[in-house]
Amino acid sequence: MHIRNAEAKDIPAILALYNHAVRETTAAWTGCEETLEDRVIWFEARKSQGFPVIVAVDTQERVAGFASYGPFRSKEGYRFTVEHTVYVDPSRHRQGIGRNLMFRILEIAEADGIHVLVGGVDGDNLASIRLHEALGFEVTGRLPQTGTKFGRWLDLVFLTKVLSETRAPEGR
Repeated sequence: MHIRNAEAKDIPAILALYNHAVRETTAAWTGCEETLEDRVIWFEARKSQGFPVIVAVDTQERVAGFASYGPFRSKEGYRFTVEHTVYVDPSRHRQGIGRNLMFRILEIAEADGIHVLVGGVDGDNLASIRLHEALGFEVTGRLPQTGTKFGRWLDLVFLTKVLSETRAPEGR
């Protein structure tokens, strides 16, 4: 298993992983699956904005997971904070793929001068919360019943990791 930058040829596999999460989990708080065109637009937007999209692939180049990050909020004051996402093929859970994708995303974020990485996780997803905590993230907020899926209310847990202790930039 190795991690590399995603390529256009990986988009169908990325789409399949995302749509599985839409159908079967509370990782994506929507019931609307995306089309290939939707995911191509997402991929191209991430790349054109300078944000990473990475994949974990096996020796046959099959995508076992993907990760990315993008803007946390649109105002310029948030420009050093990003929100990440990680999806792993459910048949490949508990093999360290999510952890390895997170390690790489953290490396890229530090190299890109990102100050804070944010994860938004369903409050019942204890495996994801524990993984984040093991990687140095802290639970910094819990918004009760902020979402709904599968006929139940969902709590949104924010986990954050400060990547650098540098001084804030001058200006507004």
